[in-house]
Amino acid sequence: MIVVMKVGSPEAEINRINQELAERGLTPEKIVGKHKVVVGLVGDTVDLDPLQIQEISPWIEQVLRVEQPYKRASREYRHGEASSVVVPTPNGSVSFGEQHPLVIVAGPCSVENEEMIVETARRVKAAGAHFLRGGAYKPRTSPYAFQGHGESALSLLAAAREATGLGIITEVMDSPDIEKIAEVADILQVGARNMHNFSLLKRIGAQEKPVLLKRGMSATIEEWLMAAEYILAAGNPNVILCERGIRTFDRQYARNTLDLSVLPVLRSLTHLPIMIDPSHGTGRAEYVPAMALAAIAGGTDSLMIEVHPNPAKALSDGPQSLTPERFDRLVKEMSVIGKAVGRWSEPAAVLA
Repeated sequence: MIVVMKVGSPEAEINRINQELAERGLTPEKIVGKHKVVVGLVGDTVDLDPLQIQEISPWIEQVLRVEQPYKRASREYRHGEASSVVVPTPNGSVSFGEQHPLVIVAGPCSVENEEMIVETARRVKAAGAHFLRGGAYKPRTSPYAFQGHGESALSLLAAAREATGLGIITEVMDSPDIEKIAEVADILQVGARNMHNFSLLKRIGAQEKPVLLKRGMSATIEEWLMAAEYILAAGNPNVILCERGIRTFDRQYARNTLDLSVLPVLRSLTHLPIMIDPSHGTGRAEYVPAMALAAIAGGTDSLMIEVHPNPAKALSDGPQSLTPERFDRLVKEMSVIGKAVGRWSEPAAVLA
């Protein structure tokens, strides 16, 4: 349920309304929009009469029920307005959301050594990336495949951050690792295999760093949004949704099926920012540029692209990784589409 306040409502009156609603056993959450203030009500609202809530104050414009099961993630919860996730980085804050320029995230699947990760960070920043992605802990299908260097790789990501000023995105696999990863990462990633790990979602939602939530390999859109709801309900409002391809019946030509239809669908359902990962979505480097360009045209807020200095020798996901030279060309191609749809800004390397 949401309480929509009239334009110009006094702050003291909003606080009084929140206090009265809290005394009724509800949890009011004030949401400041572009034009109006909305108070979201979380709790047992099934038997509440909206008309009775409206009588609390003449400054209440209307009271509406949120029909979706994902309350906080629903676009209704913000009265139709999109939200932004603002991430502080050494080069300045970067904003994710439909009202902001496209955010580019790039880097290798795994952190292999310091020389490789620092050099890759320098190359992707020079091309225009805002964040470096790199796995310290890697969930793999086979127990014999490279699992990442773990905690030791975090110091290598910190070195890349120090050398370039890029923000860092890396994956959390287990709850006990959250605190040490949060010391290095600017955004904590929940991978596709952990989208339904509700214990991890609750723990990661209880900390303050923004969270990138990847869609599970076989997850419906509603299941994905309900996973986001776990993070939001735990107290963290800064969630970015990442489509990374889903598993369908044809895996002969591409690793996954990149579901670009989520862009208009999510726009209608949720206020949360959206990222597209065409690298995992296709699994083949030659397909990544086309899908990246299509995602920008479709309205994505961000792209995550795997880049490796020598994909043939990568310890993980080499076939889907672009070389730095191909990434340079791709960013130039992306700028054409980005400018056409009004979602492009000067590269981070120029602004730094």
